[in-house]
Amino acid sequence: MAYSDIFDYPLTAAEIHRYLMEAPTTFDEVNRILTGGRLVPRFLSSSEGFYSIPGREEIVETRRQRSEQSREVWKRAFRFGRIIASLPFVRMVAVTGELAMDNVGPYSDIDYFIVTEPGRLWLTRLMVVAVVRCAGTRGPEICPNFLLSDQALELDDRNFYTAHEVAQMVPISGLETYRRLRGLNPWVEQYLPNAGGPPRHVEAPIHLRPLRGLAESLLRTPPGARLERWEMERKVRKLTDSYGPLPETVYSPDRCKGHVDGHGVRILSVFNERWKAVKVAMQ
Repeated sequence: MAYSDIFDYPLTAAEIHRYLMEAPTTFDEVNRILTGGRLVPRFLSSSEGFYSIPGREEIVETRRQRSEQSREVWKRAFRFGRIIASLPFVRMVAVTGELAMDNVGPYSDIDYFIVTEPGRLWLTRLMVVAVVRCAGTRGPEICPNFLLSDQALELDDRNFYTAHEVAQMVPISGLETYRRLRGLNPWVEQYLPNAGGPPRHVEAPIHLRPLRGLAESLLRTPPGARLERWEMERKVRKLTDSYGPLPETVYSPDRCKGHVDGHGVRILSVFNERWKAVKVAMQ
């Protein structure tokens, strides 16, 4: 609850169970504790099926409003997610961030987590950027800010923030690749032991499969490999010159992680302070 409160996001009983930290248990047990009279109303507030920290009951209405806004944003996310999923070498597309939790605000982006075939990540990124530019600026910005090749699915940033991002991501294409990602990162369930599998999933159809196969065949040639190297060297140089080395950026043949705003580090810092305050209040 201290973590979700950072995002003005009250939780249902089912969500408390799914995102419960380091405590494997059943939903029935969580529901029994929530309704047993020891936590509510002394340490948690209950309103209209949502739980929040006492004194923060107004975020129930905030969540309702953002959920309504998210419905429209999902239409854009699915539309361009399907286009990205149909590009050569794309093996998985998932929505992450605020939209994955139906919690978009006025300045929210559509964040995509994309997995590609090995050896063609940077060419794929180039094609994805072309789609982003075609999407224009009418509507939330499309941000493909994390690309991995499918031989680099083991994540390096092993902390609660990353675990939560993985557990809440919504795959819209490439469910088998998503399952491999979860299987190669069992540490996620050490943080969130009740959050196995996707919170929801809608499989996007792959359009123009014959054309995609032909493009992949052409780009798997030696000239395609040279083009991949050229694009990687060009883009890594440009990104490094623009932002320099940052804690949440990685640029390599198998990874393009462009989290230049340090969002994860900032959230973890706020969470630590919030959790200290909650523990003091519970004494």
